[in-house]
Amino acid sequence: MAKFITLGVYTAKGLAGFVNNPDTDRKAATAALAVAGGAKVTRYAGLRGKYDFMAEIEGTFEQAAAAAMVAVSSGAVSDFTILEDINLNEIAKTAKTMASNYKEPGK
Repeated sequence: MAKFITLGVYTAKGLAGFVNNPDTDRKAATAALAVAGGAKVTRYAGLRGKYDFMAEIEGTFEQAAAAAMVAVSSGAVSDFTILEDINLNEIAKTAKTMASNYKEPGK
């Protein structure tokens, strides 16, 4: 399974939910959302900075995107970003092979 790091920002509606119930367990809610789509949350953290939270999801891009669709359409989350965990060494190996066959324009 692929790994995706998702980042998001809580809207005023989402933050109001925390004020109304400070004991809200977003990790459990996010894990339940992922499981419903056949994926798995392996890590969840609240963040300080541009983003309010991150969740690492194991599954497919479609599953991560579906989780984003549900979260954003609820009105509680915005600025949802999905990043894929990749192996740069494997990409570089493929690039090295491809580079030997590449011809620059005009050559």
